[in-house]
Amino acid sequence: MFVSRMDSGREAGGGVAAGTVLMRFVWPHGGRSVLITGSFNGWGELVAMAPVEGCPRVFQAICSITPGYHLYKFYVDGEWRYDEHQSWVTSEYGLVNTLLFPMDANCNPTMGSELHANMELDNEHFRRVVHVSDDTLNEVSPTMSEADVQASRHRISVFLSTQTAYELLPKSGKVVALDVDLPVKQAFHILYEQGVPMAPLWDFSRGQFVGVLSALDFILILRELGNHGSNLTEEELDTHTIAAWKEGKSYLNRQFDGHGRAVTRQLIHAGPFDNLKEVALKILRNDVCTVPIIHSSSDDGSFPQLLHLASLSGILKCIFRYFRHVSGSLPVLQLPICSIPLGTWVPKIGESNGRPLAMLRPSASLSAALNLLIHAQVSSIPIVDDNDSLVDIYCRSDITALAKDRVYTHINLNEMTIHQALQLGQDSFYPYELRSQRCQMCLRSDSLFKVMERFANPGVRQVIIVEAGSKRVEGIVTLSDIFRFLLG
Repeated sequence: MFVSRMDSGREAGGGVAAGTVLMRFVWPHGGRSVLITGSFNGWGELVAMAPVEGCPRVFQAICSITPGYHLYKFYVDGEWRYDEHQSWVTSEYGLVNTLLFPMDANCNPTMGSELHANMELDNEHFRRVVHVSDDTLNEVSPTMSEADVQASRHRISVFLSTQTAYELLPKSGKVVALDVDLPVKQAFHILYEQGVPMAPLWDFSRGQFVGVLSALDFILILRELGNHGSNLTEEELDTHTIAAWKEGKSYLNRQFDGHGRAVTRQLIHAGPFDNLKEVALKILRNDVCTVPIIHSSSDDGSFPQLLHLASLSGILKCIFRYFRHVSGSLPVLQLPICSIPLGTWVPKIGESNGRPLAMLRPSASLSAALNLLIHAQVSSIPIVDDNDSLVDIYCRSDITALAKDRVYTHINLNEMTIHQALQLGQDSFYPYELRSQRCQMCLRSDSLFKVMERFANPGVRQVIIVEAGSKRVEGIVTLSDIFRFLLG
């Protein structure tokens, strides 16, 4: 919603009375004819709403209202409707949306305590607060005291500390593990066929899990194969084992012990009785996507059992389930993401940015995408057109599509475009990532709660921040960004 506050005692142009506010109401669900009415006009007039330029499914109307509590409802194609994604209550007019705008325009809009039992958090599509002075609009981000932010973080921290990794275990499912003596080529075909982006590694001789094989390994191997100075050939992948690759990878990364021997990275794992805060911190501190949950009934850790692969996505779902209906206890969730230090943003003109947002055109080479994934240390790259509008997204896990029909054996990474590579993925079916969930988007004005809702969908690992209408990319938020903010 778009809010403008008139200076006290001043008559605004266009017949807006002093002491009133201008409110931008939005209906984002399409229709041919959309109107709005409410307590702000005594339910006596249907105000026509107009489509937003470049976004024909979104309708808007600017209405003059007095500060305070209001009810309103939409009239769409001859039927009374309410927006279930915004706050609502049951009234004498049926199900209606609600709005509370305080007398002080600098206050963060909140809901009356008597309404909390019947309302969920207000997920507005276009919320901005602006001051009107000399006909100039200046955007003002809603603010919250540091004490409120810390109180929200504390409640989340306490909740996660009282829940164990057992909460993440599904009622049924499968976990794929690979033997380190498997040829690399066979391993990646298994990842593709099983529809998983990574798998823990089992060392039979040591009787323990020793690491993971992920899509990033496949990316590094393809780059190595494409390197003319490489000692690794495609034919050798038939016999080159996972263990040999991991050792060679350690040499490539110059990880040696005091005797000059390659040192492989230790497996980061958790136990079923570890609390969820510990699991989340392990993922963040070690910069990994998942942590295997391993249990052993022996004191020496022998005969380990692989129970599950814990991820930030699963932990976020636990937070979301618990706080969904008591979101009022976490005021930080009401803040728009543009007002908190979250995600990576496209810098404005003249503004410095320590970590620039990586984006590519569909015509860029697959080699460029793989190099960017590695050097920028990101898990995904927004793919944009010449106007920087979002077209698609290329993720690390998309690389496994090249295993289909051994495509990787007869392509040139410098010649294949990102568009062509994505077409391969669209021809495939990924059980772990629904194609319709690939490009989850949000607006800079969306609340943190709404962005967390996006991450609750299966397969969502990042949400792209776009400009309304044009879909021009403004930033990106990842699961790691969410947890770094929530855990402080």
